[in-house]
Amino acid sequence: MKLNERSVVHYATCDSPADHAGFLRKRVERHHHHTHHHHATSYQRRWFVLKGNLLFYFEERDSREPMGLVVLEGCTVELCEAAEEFAFAIRFDDAGARAYVLVADGHAAMEAWVKALSRASFDYMRLVVKELEKQLEEACKSLAACRKSPRRSSSSGRKRHLSNPALLPPQEKPTILENGYSTWGSGDDILGGAACPDRDGVHAKPPPLPPRRRSAASSTAGSAAPSLSPAMPESPVSPETACFSKLHNWYGQEIATLRREWQERQKRGHP
Repeated sequence: MKLNERSVVHYATCDSPADHAGFLRKRVERHHHHTHHHHATSYQRRWFVLKGNLLFYFEERDSREPMGLVVLEGCTVELCEAAEEFAFAIRFDDAGARAYVLVADGHAAMEAWVKALSRASFDYMRLVVKELEKQLEEACKSLAACRKSPRRSSSSGRKRHLSNPALLPPQEKPTILENGYSTWGSGDDILGGAACPDRDGVHAKPPPLPPRRRSAASSTAGSAAPSLSPAMPESPVSPETACFSKLHNWYGQEIATLRREWQERQKRGHP
């Protein structure tokens, strides 16, 4: 494989993010001329930078040019038996190809390097893409099957709910009556399940009932409770009048009456 040295050096030193980087010790074997079978082994500390499937190593961390390059294609990364602890090797499939033995500073660093180097090749990325395509195809088939399957009718579930009042929807719960008038619980609608739509068409909850007024019989001695001068009409809270505007007008009459009585007392000089 021929690489453009200038382009490779630029890629190694440019600001593009690295997939992994750190110091490793690289094994170097030196052969002695006077003995054909004896060779000495030593380790050199180098700064390694992994970018894609290219593993660069520099003499120092701030070196301007890499000393060497390892193309991580057609190779395997595995732990190896060596005199040094935390050693691993990059071995190529070609017979007679050089193996790179590297030593990390610790167990965690060794695992991180082995994982990063094992995932750097295009062969690994090709396998990942095929697996993702398979998962996507299965997901699309499952989604298409769900869309084709008919939806279950909700009528059977509705019949089951009718036997248990606790399972009824909010609008189907029986209305609680208090002194002949319906009351609202938390989340319940007006009697009969009818809600009052507002201007935007959204069904709004009815207002809470006003506090009860004390009658003249229950008032304290010497202070007669003010009575409403006009007779109050019947409460519109009934199935026939389930609109918020009617409720608002009905309660507003009482407030207007109380305000007129207060103004009259002010004119007469009573506080």
